[in-house]
Amino acid sequence: MAAEPLHVLIAGAGIGGLCCALALQRRGIRVTVLEQAPELGEVGAGFQVSANGSRCLADIGLGDELQQLATQAAGKQVRLWNTGQTWKLFDLGAESVQKYGFPYYLIYRADLHALMARHVRQRQPGAIRLGAKAVGLTQDAEGVEVELEGGERIRGDVLVGADGVHSRIRRAMFGQSDAQFTGCVAWRGLVQRDKLPPHLHANLATNWIGPGAHVIHYPLREGALVNFVGIVERSDWQVESWTERGSVEECMNDFRHWHDDVHRLIQGIDQPYKWALLSRQPMNNWTQGRATLLGDACHSTLPFLAQGAVMALEDGVVLARCLEAHKDDPAAGLLRYQALRMERTSRIVLGSAANAARFHNPLLADAVEAGRYVDREWSEDSVRQRYEWLFSYDATAVDVVSKATAPSAL
Repeated sequence: MAAEPLHVLIAGAGIGGLCCALALQRRGIRVTVLEQAPELGEVGAGFQVSANGSRCLADIGLGDELQQLATQAAGKQVRLWNTGQTWKLFDLGAESVQKYGFPYYLIYRADLHALMARHVRQRQPGAIRLGAKAVGLTQDAEGVEVELEGGERIRGDVLVGADGVHSRIRRAMFGQSDAQFTGCVAWRGLVQRDKLPPHLHANLATNWIGPGAHVIHYPLREGALVNFVGIVERSDWQVESWTERGSVEECMNDFRHWHDDVHRLIQGIDQPYKWALLSRQPMNNWTQGRATLLGDACHSTLPFLAQGAVMALEDGVVLARCLEAHKDDPAAGLLRYQALRMERTSRIVLGSAANAARFHNPLLADAVEAGRYVDREWSEDSVRQRYEWLFSYDATAVDVVSKATAPSAL
C-alpha cells in the first residue's frame, strides 16, 4: 500500500504561513492552517518583494496573477531629509528581471494575502481553520499534537509555527524570549495619489535619510495609493503593535523640520498607525523533533532591508522542498531546512540593524557632509555589496537533499 501523504499543521495564516501552505500543497503534502482570528484579513500596508521573493511567489503558482496585482517600480532613490537632494540607488523594473530572472514588486499586503488564501482553499477546501488559536504542543516519534484554546487537540506529522513575532509555538518550544526596544518608533499609512502633487506620482521607491530618522514611500495598486513608512528615534512609545492608532499631528511633529514633500505625504494619510520597533537576537536553534518555526517567529527583523516578509516566503519554499525530499524522515527534513536558512536569516537580521545607523547618521545634519556621506555609503560598490547577495538567492535551488545533524543544545 502507498504511504499516506504527510499532513503538516501550520500555526498562523499570515503571509509566511500561507506561502508555506501553498508550497507544500504544490508538492502533494496536505496542510491544516490554524488561524486564531475569526476571519482572515491583513493590515492595510504595502511591502516590497525583491527578486528573491518574487521567485518564491512564482514557485507557489502565483506568478501570472501577480503581474496584474503588484506594481513594478522603475527604481529606487535616496533623498536628503531637509533639502530633498536626490541620488539614484539602483534600477529595478526590467533590470531586476534581466539580472535576477524575476521582478521587484511593490505589493499591497491585503491583496497578496487574499490571493494566497484563495489558492490554499481552492487546492484543498477546508485547509484553513479560523478561530483556532494554538496554545501548546506535544509530540512523539510519529507526529505532533497541537492544543487549541478551548482544549481541542489536532494531530499531524509536522508542526510549523508561523504565528509571528509573539509566537505561542516558539514560547511552547523554547520558553519566553525577551525583546529589546531599539529606540525607534515606526509610522505607517496610506495616501491616495490624487492628494499628492504630480512630482510625487513617480513610479519609484524613495528612501529619505536624515539624522535620527528616515522615511520610505512607494506606489501601490499601479500608483493609485502611496505607502508611507516613517521611522524616528524616540523613547516614549514601546507598544509593539501594527494596529495602534496615532495622529497626523503627532507624526508631523516627529518630522517637523523635514522637507515639504514628506509633510505632504503625512498630511495625506487618513489614519496613521505607530508601533515600537523591538529587536530579538537571532536564534541558534528553532527546531525540535517534528516541530519548527518560520518567519517572524524565529527571525524577526527590523524593516531596514525590506526583507522581513521575503524571508518568510523563502522559508516556506525551502521548508516545503526539504519535507518533500525527506518524506520518510520529516524530522531530518526540518533540520535540513533550519541548516539552510539559519546563516542567511541571521545575516539579514544583523544587516538590517546596521542599516538603522546608516539611515540615521548624524553626518546627515550638515548638507556638505551629507553629500560626501551619501556618495560613500551609497556608491555603486557599496550598494552591490549590501544587496547583490540578497536578490540573487534562489530558494528553489538550494540543496535540500543532504541531511543535517541535530543542533547543539542551547
